[in-house]
Amino acid sequence: MKPMKPDIFLATAIPPALEGALADRYALHRDTPPPSTRAIVGGGMMRVDAALIARLPALEIIAVHGVGHDGIDGEAAAARGIRIALTPHILSEDVADQAMALWLAVERRIAANDRVVRMGGWTVPLGRRASGRRMGLFGMGRIGQAIARRAEPFAAEILYTARSAKPVPWRFVPDLAQLATESDVLILAAPGGAATRRAVDAAILERLGPQGVLVNIARGSLVDEPALVAALDHHRIAGAGLDVFADEPDVPPALRRMNHVVLAPHQGSATREARAAMADMVLANLHAHFTGDVPPGLLA
Repeated sequence: MKPMKPDIFLATAIPPALEGALADRYALHRDTPPPSTRAIVGGGMMRVDAALIARLPALEIIAVHGVGHDGIDGEAAAARGIRIALTPHILSEDVADQAMALWLAVERRIAANDRVVRMGGWTVPLGRRASGRRMGLFGMGRIGQAIARRAEPFAAEILYTARSAKPVPWRFVPDLAQLATESDVLILAAPGGAATRRAVDAAILERLGPQGVLVNIARGSLVDEPALVAALDHHRIAGAGLDVFADEPDVPPALRRMNHVVLAPHQGSATREARAAMADMVLANLHAHFTGDVPPGLLA
């Protein structure tokens, strides 16, 4: 008699190839998780609160297809000994590429000028020189460091703030307010969660100033979105490149109308290479757990 396949609840949509691979190995549930659910799988924006955890007495592991875990109640999971496993290392380079692409697109008006040419036009306003900028990074984890390495050929200086100084060659400043004041370009690469919620508010945007550019490839929750819309609308900052938003997939109509804003649909890790490797790690995390080993992406 074959052993029963572990029950797994899919909390969000996941790539079809990963879903197919999971279906070969496990019993998948999509709408309502049964009490026998031993694992939850979903993307980095999934919500797993204490109430859901309490309803699943057999739950052992939450496997994230990504690195975001601010929607998971970590305390409730820890109290039950439930593991949280991510797909770290894999997407840092692609997210860093996205950050640089958004920034350059803002400075050189790539998206706005593309629209003009597609409509038969040719004459457009001047862009801005990208090199020689002071680049400020909010967050200096793997993604922040990957962005900083890419920014070095452009930057007059790279500076950053984080919970503590890191062993990196770039200048540490003690808080976000000082970082915004001293930066021409402010790139957000910090984790989401209560500690960073709306950290970039009207005061921070005022410090960034009318020549400053904001780039967000982290979480929409880091930014006070109405304050950002107001700052852009009144040209209190020069522009923004945004891959994430406060209430995805809803994007404020005002942002969609602005030519000095470049928008992307949360696609920092959306490369074929990264998504394939992320799927492989989700499978590896689950396989390791169910065979008694430590998942390679276990959250410390």
